[in-house]
Amino acid sequence: MTQPDSITPDFRTTAIHAGQDFDPTTGAVIPPVYFTTTFVQDGLGGFRGGYEYARGGNPTRDSLQTLLSALEGGDRAFSFASGLAGEDTLLRSILKPGDHVLMGNDVYGGTHRLVNRAHVPWGIELSTVEMMDADAVRAAIRPTTKVVWLETPSNPLMKITDIAAISEIAHAAGAVVVVDNTFASPYLQQPLSLGADVVTHSTTKYLGGHSDVLGGAVILNNDVMVGDESLAEKVAFLQFGVGAVSSPLDAWLTIRGIKTLAVRMDRHSSNAQTIAEALVGHPKVSTVFYPGLPDHPGHELAARQMKLFGGMISLRLADATAARAFAEGTKLFQLAESLGGVESLMCYPSEMTHASVRGTALEVPDNVVRLSVGIEGVDDLLGDVLQALERV
Repeated sequence: MTQPDSITPDFRTTAIHAGQDFDPTTGAVIPPVYFTTTFVQDGLGGFRGGYEYARGGNPTRDSLQTLLSALEGGDRAFSFASGLAGEDTLLRSILKPGDHVLMGNDVYGGTHRLVNRAHVPWGIELSTVEMMDADAVRAAIRPTTKVVWLETPSNPLMKITDIAAISEIAHAAGAVVVVDNTFASPYLQQPLSLGADVVTHSTTKYLGGHSDVLGGAVILNNDVMVGDESLAEKVAFLQFGVGAVSSPLDAWLTIRGIKTLAVRMDRHSSNAQTIAEALVGHPKVSTVFYPGLPDHPGHELAARQMKLFGGMISLRLADATAARAFAEGTKLFQLAESLGGVESLMCYPSEMTHASVRGTALEVPDNVVRLSVGIEGVDDLLGDVLQALERV
């Protein structure tokens, strides 16, 4: 039965159908991948469907962008070749020399490295703050602050930030609020509905979901302004003008992954919850960082602004030796960078994802490991973790 247009479809329905009209020529249920670099014109300036050259637009990429916008509840979405390509394009759309960026003190090391090593030399100022402390955020904002950047849950210590509260503080100062929603995915959390201005993703992670496609995304509403200019239009120009776009095949693979996002996130979350609960009180584990645990400092907030608690867990062990032995001792949890795939991965952040902040105030403790809990059988995963801990 067809729903009336006035009824908002379920997220799971949107994930399968938004931007995915069947092919009008053949009736193919799955839209084709448009492997073309250029498009024939009907006379000078006569663009069919608005398409001229693939850097400026491609039907497959447009399908993905329509889908991403629908999932996050935004007006516009832009797909990029990687998460960092999207972040860089966004920042260049907002900042000019002399502007200040305020970041959480537990952001992904690559994001901090991007600003610190690519934008600071250009004249941007960067500082970090504990985003869970609203008063500290308020005190850290400067007259030149143009961007307040946060992750929730954060990477890798799983801190939870009150998106609505920080957005209110930042907006009072005229700053744009950016939320990296990679860990949660739009199925578990929708920052735009909580007051954020922009959402970013490494679509490589949960959105793609199968560790086989690299990508990034920026999603926002049309009414977000930078001065008297539309931020969406500025991002659109730089996406075209700089050209760090996702390829047609990458866009198609990401669309395919998103179709099962909801069912995957349900399983990621339930598996992680089971493992986190089982490790509380384990003699080899001093701290379990997982917002689904009642004693996590952000548990109540996470329960309010997230649907479930996600598939990421971090553990603190006795020391670096124990952490390294554990990271190298699992069998199903494979030691590798990245996260969010159907398979379970193990990461040692201080030497992998966050090596760029080693020796700074943002250094990840060397006794912390990070688990991306996959969708395998939970008893198998828990058994793998327990056997590796026993060998520490």
